[in-house]
Amino acid sequence: MSGNSFGHLFKFTTFGESHGSAIGCVVDGTPPNISLTEEDIQIWLDKRKPGQSRFTTQRKETDQVKILSGIFKGKTTGTPISLIIENTDHRSKDYDDIKDLYRPGHADYTYHKKYGNRDYRGSGRASARETANRVAAGAIARKVLGNKITIKGAMIQIGTKKINRNNWDWDEINNNDFWCPDQKQVEKWEIYLDNIRKSGSSIGAVIEIQASGVPVGYGSPVYDKVDADIAKALMSINAVKGVEIGTGFASAELSGEQNADEMFIKDNQPAFKSNNAGGIIGGISTGQDIVVRFAVKPTSSILNPRKTITTLGQETEISTKGRHDPCVGIRGVPIGEAMVACVLADHMLRHKAQCE
Repeated sequence: MSGNSFGHLFKFTTFGESHGSAIGCVVDGTPPNISLTEEDIQIWLDKRKPGQSRFTTQRKETDQVKILSGIFKGKTTGTPISLIIENTDHRSKDYDDIKDLYRPGHADYTYHKKYGNRDYRGSGRASARETANRVAAGAIARKVLGNKITIKGAMIQIGTKKINRNNWDWDEINNNDFWCPDQKQVEKWEIYLDNIRKSGSSIGAVIEIQASGVPVGYGSPVYDKVDADIAKALMSINAVKGVEIGTGFASAELSGEQNADEMFIKDNQPAFKSNNAGGIIGGISTGQDIVVRFAVKPTSSILNPRKTITTLGQETEISTKGRHDPCVGIRGVPIGEAMVACVLADHMLRHKAQCE
C-alpha cells in the first residue's frame, strides 16, 4: 500500500491499524535543537482521544504517546522522530456480525475490491484511529512553527444547525463538548445530537480552521500552492467530503468588486480591507489569517438498518452495533488543526530553503 506519507521537507509516515497492537508515525525533517517532550505531544492527543463525552465513541483509549527516537536531552537531533501509541481498548468482537458485509458509505467495499484482504475490525488501515498519528505529527509541526503562528479550530455547523458568527468567542470552545465558539448554540446542539444518537443515526458537520501570524510568502504559484496542499491535507482525513478557502463556494455569487480584497497602507505596511481570499492569493500566503472550512459526512456505522450486499454478492441488510461517534466532526477539529500545522511547517521550511 502506497500513500502512507505526507509532506516534503517536513514529512511524516504513519503505520498501524485500528485493532492492531499499536499505531505510530515517523516524522522526518524536524530541525535540530527544538525543545520537545512527550508532554508537548500528549496535550494535543488528549484533545482528540475518544470517550470524553456522550457525543463521541465510548472506546476508551488513553492515546499515551511514546517517543522512540530523534530526541536527546529534551531537544530534537534533526533525525527522524519515531512515535508509538498502543491500542488498549479494541473490542473486535463488535465487528463479528458484519465481517462479511459492506457498510454503505464506508470504505469496506472499495478497500476489499482493491486489496482483497480487508481487516474488518474497525476498517483496519482505513479507520480514523490512524488520525491520532496526524495529531502527534501536528504537535511537532507546531513546535517547528514557533509561537508566532497560532492555529485554532471550531465547529460551526452540525447537520442543519449553524452558529451565529456574531457570537463567535474563541474562549468558548474549551467550555463545551463541541468546540463551539457560540455559547448560545451549545444547548441546541446537545438536544439535537442526543436525539440523533438515541435514534441510532449519525450526522455531519462543518469545521473552520484559522491560522494567524502566517507571514507573506508561504507557498508557490503553480503545483505547490499552500491552499492546494491544505485542501489535500484536509481531504485526506476520514469522512471529509469538501474543503473551501476563505469565502470559498460563496465567492461564485460575488461580483469582481465585492470579491476583491482592496489594499491600503497601514502603519507603513500593506494591508487589506477584507479577506475573501482566506489569506492566500495565487497559492501564496498574504500575511492575513488563513481561513479554511471542511465538511464532514455522517459516519456510516449506524444502528439503523440499511440495505447492502455481502462479500459474496448476496443482498441483505446491515445494522452496525458497538461504539461509534454520532458526529465524527467533533473529534475532527484537532485533526484539522494538526494537518494545517503540518502543511504550514512544511511550507515554512521550503520557503526558508529557497527565499531566505
